[in-house]
Amino acid sequence: MPDFITQLSSFAVFIGIGSLGFLFLLVSLVFGEIFEGHDLDHDLDHGPSFFSTRILSVFVTAFGGFGAIATQYGLSVLPASGVGFAGGLVFASLIYYFAQFLYGQQATTQLQTGDVVGMTARVIVSIPANGVGQVRCRVGEEMVDRIAKGKGGMTIAENTVVRIEESLGEMVVVRPE
Repeated sequence: MPDFITQLSSFAVFIGIGSLGFLFLLVSLVFGEIFEGHDLDHDLDHGPSFFSTRILSVFVTAFGGFGAIATQYGLSVLPASGVGFAGGLVFASLIYYFAQFLYGQQATTQLQTGDVVGMTARVIVSIPANGVGQVRCRVGEEMVDRIAKGKGGMTIAENTVVRIEESLGEMVVVRPE
């Protein structure tokens, strides 16, 4: 065995582990999108995985830090590793639950095609007979514009208030109120 390995103290090993974890944490924060594709849990519908690179690097950093502190207080390698494991688990859990909280606070503004059916809208581009125009309606706090055609091919003038009867993808069928 090389001499430098036998001369390493357990404190130096724990500091090295913590340093590597911290370095990887910094790299994953800067280049996170590259590493996040390699999570062990790919369930993207429920937020971040406990096995994401950031959470694992927090675990490794805390493991090394708590293990080093435990050796400074006189614990041998095995008990210090237990302290490091417990500390890493606590900190990784805190980061995981905080990330889950942040993920849960996200909102989406995507509208489903049927969300506008039954709503009142205003014609902003007149609808010719058997042609298309444009209507605008409010969905929540958002103003939504849709291509529209009159029900039964009818003509509808600009500024007419209409009811959206049907959704055909991005196009809607309307009739005057």
